[in-house]
Amino acid sequence: MEKLSTQLKRHFILMFLLLSVVMLFVTTTTNDAFATEGGGNAYPLGAEDFMSGAVPPPGTYFINYFLYYSPDEFKNVSEDFEAEGLVNVFRFIHVTKHKIFGGFWGMHIFLPVWNLEIDHHVLGKQSRAGLGDIIIDPFILSWHSKNWHFATGLDIYLPTGRYEKTDFANISRNYFTFEPIVAFTYVSDGGFEVSSKFMYDFNTENEDSDYLSGQEFHFDYTIGKKFGNLSAGIGGFYYKQITDDELYNKKVEPDGFKGQAFAYGPQIKYDHKNMSFILKYQIETDVENKLEGDKVWFKFVYAF
Repeated sequence: MEKLSTQLKRHFILMFLLLSVVMLFVTTTTNDAFATEGGGNAYPLGAEDFMSGAVPPPGTYFINYFLYYSPDEFKNVSEDFEAEGLVNVFRFIHVTKHKIFGGFWGMHIFLPVWNLEIDHHVLGKQSRAGLGDIIIDPFILSWHSKNWHFATGLDIYLPTGRYEKTDFANISRNYFTFEPIVAFTYVSDGGFEVSSKFMYDFNTENEDSDYLSGQEFHFDYTIGKKFGNLSAGIGGFYYKQITDDELYNKKVEPDGFKGQAFAYGPQIKYDHKNMSFILKYQIETDVENKLEGDKVWFKFVYAF
């Protein structure tokens, strides 16, 4: 009976991935990312939180991220700007029993589904919805000890959504992003936790617009405490663009249109059997050349 249950779970995962691929082709008339090239980024800043450096043990896992984002200003660009974004991201993780360099080998895939509305005083209103840019990583390594956890990988962002050069509510970046990752989690014997996930983005050129977005450094962070099944703390992200944006192989003015941002806010997690529920609120500040607003996240984790 247990063997049959395991087989059914595996079939469910395969069916879901197949359905998601079908959805990708059905929705090619839609688009992904939340902003334009000069002010956007591929990674959803602030997505990770508790135990972000602790990849789970060998097995199969499902994580669902839900984000509500309502920026009301494009810093240094436009104050007469309103946007509302809803995104639900399906993530599947599989960790094998095989070890490489002493770390467990795993892999994952992210499937984001967007609904985006933008209202600009000059450009007007525009909305887009559909499956966004898929993220894959076939080579994740993770190490564990009593109090420390470490992970590394290379996430690859695929320009799978349709992109229109003339649209201002695109939900696709329309270029590849290669993102090396290093993450860690420290949990003391008393339940005190510090976690962070560090990333560096290398973007390819958008061939439709001849725009090359600069390289980006960013990390998500969490400082918290575990009280039985409940964990509470603060967290958010830091973002800094390192190199200039380029248009037609020339630096975009002023100052390469480099973006930056910092976010903080409360977050809680509740563990129940093979599931976890995380709720968090993030306030963005110190923003330059990017959208600025507040984020509400809800995350669900399930271990098969």
